[in-house]
Amino acid sequence: MRVTLELTTEMVEAAYRHGIFPMAVDHRNIFTWHLPEPRAILPLDSFHCSRSLAKLLRQLRFEITFDRAFREVMEGCADRPEGTWINRRLIEVYCELFASGKAHSVEVWTGETLAGGTYGVHLGGAFMAESKFHRVRDASKVALAVLVERLRAQRFELLDVQYLTPHLARFGVIEIPSEEYDRRLKRALRLVRTFP
Repeated sequence: MRVTLELTTEMVEAAYRHGIFPMAVDHRNIFTWHLPEPRAILPLDSFHCSRSLAKLLRQLRFEITFDRAFREVMEGCADRPEGTWINRRLIEVYCELFASGKAHSVEVWTGETLAGGTYGVHLGGAFMAESKFHRVRDASKVALAVLVERLRAQRFELLDVQYLTPHLARFGVIEIPSEEYDRRLKRALRLVRTFP
């Protein structure tokens, strides 16, 4: 595992183009670089939307926005009682990526309150989802479903979620070998896609 004491947008973008992503060590400016084997992806054509989630989406209980509160979504994802891999420097770097159009967020609101959301990095036809959070029940599930809907509409080819968890498996997330991930990533990077 590679470890660095600095983090820049150039480093992060170059890493993503090779399937690598950074995580901060606690709140210190130490960053580890990860290349999971196998890799978890969510095939956009086989997203599993449960009946309860579909009903929730139809109820329109939440307001959905894109790229309206990127920093706030990252801060929400970092606010974890068990600890976080998202420190201040990582937030600043990803906000710079956001300013250059290479990172995006989905926000889920109840009134003026940010109830949940997700964010990730966008390169070509690939979206690397980094994290999600909720302060209101089911808000993060709604954020994921809306993200998938947006990526389908914009004809993205790859939604990378890094690691498989039992929670993500319920949505159709699968694991693939790193060689297959590399092929899919290279193909997706050649595409021109817009997120907003």
